[in-house]
Amino acid sequence: MNYGQCQEYLQGILESGVKFGLDNVRTVLSGLGQPHQKYASILVAGTNGKGSVCAMLATILAVHGFRVGLYTSPNLVRVEERFKIGEEPIPSRRFCRLLSLLKSKVEELVETGMLSSTPTYFELLTCLAFLYFETQRVDIAVLEVGMGGRLDATNVVTPQVSVITTVSRDHQEFLGRTLGQIAFEKAGIIKPGVPVVCGLPKGEAYSVIKKRAGELEAPFLGVFDEKDAFHIRKGQEGYRFSYRWGGEKFVYTPALRGEHQGKNAAVAIVAALKLSRRWKKLEKKTILQGIKEARWDGRLEVVSRHPLVVLDGAHNEEGARAVGAYARDFLPRPRTLVFGILKDKDIPKVAGLLFPLAQTIILTGFPYERAASPESVKARVRAKGRRVFVEPDPVRAVQKALELTPGRGSVLITGSLFLVGEVKKRIPQWSKR
Repeated sequence: MNYGQCQEYLQGILESGVKFGLDNVRTVLSGLGQPHQKYASILVAGTNGKGSVCAMLATILAVHGFRVGLYTSPNLVRVEERFKIGEEPIPSRRFCRLLSLLKSKVEELVETGMLSSTPTYFELLTCLAFLYFETQRVDIAVLEVGMGGRLDATNVVTPQVSVITTVSRDHQEFLGRTLGQIAFEKAGIIKPGVPVVCGLPKGEAYSVIKKRAGELEAPFLGVFDEKDAFHIRKGQEGYRFSYRWGGEKFVYTPALRGEHQGKNAAVAIVAALKLSRRWKKLEKKTILQGIKEARWDGRLEVVSRHPLVVLDGAHNEEGARAVGAYARDFLPRPRTLVFGILKDKDIPKVAGLLFPLAQTIILTGFPYERAASPESVKARVRAKGRRVFVEPDPVRAVQKALELTPGRGSVLITGSLFLVGEVKKRIPQWSKR
């Protein structure tokens, strides 16, 4: 298949929807010779923060000199972004070659009755990631779990370390209505005897995860169990953090912006320390270098300075709180908010946290079937005392925001990673170079 045919094939599969379970992935991987078993791995689940923790861990390992595969989702601009060796996405030609191989293998398995149906979009891409990392002979793969954990396509590996970053109310139609139910799904990545690093504070979700770890005799490491182990100092341009673990103190300023990234970094540090004991020796100085150097597009990403323009994919309550805290501390007034969100999110709650940050709000959309129309958002959310505009086209919405915001002010574009991706796709200078 050429690149266009690859995109058409994936689009057809994407329209088949979501399905949970591991049988399809296991069948395909078996047919490919179990590529996911050829290298070490780390599995990272959570509602928020898992992508950032993956980026930090991958960078920590890369600066140690290891060949690292990184698999994440969703992508912002191109699907190839999901598969990286170091900082480099999979080349388009190699992506098409591997997808063609997968397509042939799937058709063969369906024809022989080994598969009852074609795998879903996420299942197929996960198999492609495992295959790509095998062909590239990675030393270790850092794998971001998709929506849940227990039945997620990535959960076929036995990792060196399992990581659960946070648990909050999101994707409730699939994962459960309560924090305990959602935590149970996330805890599905815990394997017998495999250490689990938990970034949650004590509470209902924490208890579910710790209990499951105990049942499987998996060593449990609560990152924030020790009182006063984590400290934040705010400077003029960002935060500086200190964290104490195992008698050692770690002082760091992540390249990733926001108070929440200090906590994500603490999770990555504990995971790296545990990996150092179980797999290969990692040095404290180099772990901190990885924290300092890690990059992750679309997470409080600065793409322009005059006015200051920041992109972030905050799409749920926890994400909106984190962005709000950063905006109040570091985004200069007057602020303009460009907001677009999926219709199945808790729009009043997310908007209620983000709208008060700005003096001007521009509601927009993006080309995705689950996107909420800006008119529907306006009808559902009050923005008392704010100027509110509706501009369905995201690029025109950004252009309007820039026109309305003086050079000393700031523009925050947020509400969904799909919005961030669409903006980066259509404004070339804001795309990843």
